[in-house]
Amino acid sequence: MAITSSAKKALRAAKKKRIFNLRRKGAIEKQLKEFRRFISAKDKSGAEKLVSPLYQALDKAVKTDYLKANTAARLKSRAMASLKKLV
Repeated sequence: MAITSSAKKALRAAKKKRIFNLRRKGAIEKQLKEFRRFISAKDKSGAEKLVSPLYQALDKAVKTDYLKANTAARLKSRAMASLKKLV
């Protein structure tokens, strides 16, 4: 348990930050899962509609320091590569 006042404050901040991080993680996972579902079903038009929300979720995660920029770039790149494989 935290003893000093600064440690208690850090604990309170961490609890608040955790809620935001879980919300951000859920948004990314939801978009990725939906996108991958369309890719596996070979539905190119459906997947193309989800590119923008997926990019938006990843960019927001980078902006709020949930993800590193290169991680988001890698996820975007792999998403587009899988989309381009569909004929």
